[in-house]
Amino acid sequence: MSRLRAGRGDGRVTRWSRAAAIVALVAAPVLAAPPAQAAVGHPVAVGHLAAVGQGVLRTDYIRDGEYWLDQYGIRQAWATTRGKGVTIAVIDTGVDGSVPDLTGAVVGGVDFSGLGASNGQLPVGTGDSDHATMVASLAAGRGTGADSGVIGSAPEASILSISIGFGAGSRDSDTQVAEAVTWAVDHGARVINMSLTRNTLSWPTSWDTAFLYAMKHNVVIVAAAGNRGSGTTEVGAPATMPGVLTVAGVDRNRTASLDASSQGITIGVSAPSEQLLGAVPGGGYVEWAGTSGATPIVSGIVALVMAAHPTLDAANVINRIVATATPAGAPGVDPIYGFGLVNANAAVTATVPKVAANPMGNLAAWIHLNRRAQSTATPTVPPTAQPTSAASGAAAVTGPQNPLGILYPTANQLRDVGLPLGVVSVFGVAALLMMVAAVRNFRSLRRRD
Repeated sequence: MSRLRAGRGDGRVTRWSRAAAIVALVAAPVLAAPPAQAAVGHPVAVGHLAAVGQGVLRTDYIRDGEYWLDQYGIRQAWATTRGKGVTIAVIDTGVDGSVPDLTGAVVGGVDFSGLGASNGQLPVGTGDSDHATMVASLAAGRGTGADSGVIGSAPEASILSISIGFGAGSRDSDTQVAEAVTWAVDHGARVINMSLTRNTLSWPTSWDTAFLYAMKHNVVIVAAAGNRGSGTTEVGAPATMPGVLTVAGVDRNRTASLDASSQGITIGVSAPSEQLLGAVPGGGYVEWAGTSGATPIVSGIVALVMAAHPTLDAANVINRIVATATPAGAPGVDPIYGFGLVNANAAVTATVPKVAANPMGNLAAWIHLNRRAQSTATPTVPPTAQPTSAASGAAAVTGPQNPLGILYPTANQLRDVGLPLGVVSVFGVAALLMMVAAVRNFRSLRRRD
C-alpha cells in the first residue's frame, strides 16, 4: 500500500473567514513548519494549505486581489468566451462543490482513494483536504456576486471532482492516478488538471496507458511543475510526460518564482503562482503560493480556447496556448519559463496556424521507443548457432544486433531533453553511413596491406 502525503508549497499561506466587515490583513504571512519528506515515486499535491493566520476579509477584496485576470488577458478573453460547454476534471483531494464560489460548477465526480464520498466531493486527507477546492475555484469559480468572491479563468466551465488519497489508508497512488485519468475521459472531461507531482522523472507503465488514452481522445492534461520551496528542484511526473502541458510559476512581477516553481526542459508555459487567492471548504478563502494554483489558471484558459475553437484537436489547443505566450527568459523554450507567460486573450483570439503534432511531445512515440528499449526480448524459439563459412570453416563475423542502439536516448534523456524522433532518426542514419564508410575504408586498407 503506497502512502500519500500532500506536498507543501513554499509555506506562505494565509487564511480568512468570510465576513461583511473588513479588518486589516495579516501584515506578514507566517512560515509553515518545514515539510516532512514525501515518499519518492508517489504523487503528492503541489502546494500546501494550512491555517497559519486568522482574520476576516470582504469578499469584494478577493475579486480585487485576482490580479492575474487583467495581467494575463483573462478578462479580455471573456469578451469572446467564458468556457461554457467545457468540462475540467480536477484530480486532487476532492472538491467541495457546496462552497458559494463553486455553486453550479461541480457537475459530478468519483472517489478513488477509498476514503471519500462516492461523488468525489468530500475532501480527503489530513491538513491538505482544502487543496482541491482552492484549485477548482481558480479554474472555474463562479464568484459570489458580480464583483465578489473568487472567479476562475473559465467561470462557465464545469468541474468533475475526482478525489484521490494523500495520506495513510488510501489505495496505491499510481493506480489511483491511472484510474482517475481514464474515468475523467470516459465521463466527458476535455481538460484534466493535475496539481500534483510524483517527485521523480519517471512514471509507471499504468500511466502510459491512461495518459495515452486521454490524448487519443483529444483531452488536454495540464500538470504542475512543482515547487522548489518544497524541495522539488526539477520537474517530476506527470509534468515530464510527453504531450502534457506543464505549468511553471511566476511572481506578481512576472518573474520566475524562486520558491514556488521548479524548472525543467518540459515546461510549457508560466502562470501566476504567488499571492493567489482561492476558495476553501467552509466558505473561507486562502492566499497561497505554488504551481498548484498556477496550473488551474492555465486549465481554465485551455477551456476558454476549447470553447472558442470547438473543432480543434488537443495538439492545436496546446499549440495555441504556447504559440501565443508572451516570450520570457532565453530565446526559444526556456527551462524556467517554457514558451513564455500565458496570454489568455491571445490564445483565444489570435490567428495561429494549425500544427500536425503536439508541441509538448508525442507520448505514443516515447512509449514505442523507450519502453521497448527497457524491455528484454524473450526468444520464441531456441537460439541457433551462427553460420560458418564453407570455404574457410571460420565462424562468420556478425555485426551488433542493433548498430544504432548506442544512439537511442535513455529514459532520462527522453524525459529531460525530449529529443524529437526525427532528430534521433537523422543522427542514427548519419551514424550508420559513417560506420559503413569506416568498414569499407578498413577493408580497403587491409587489401592494400
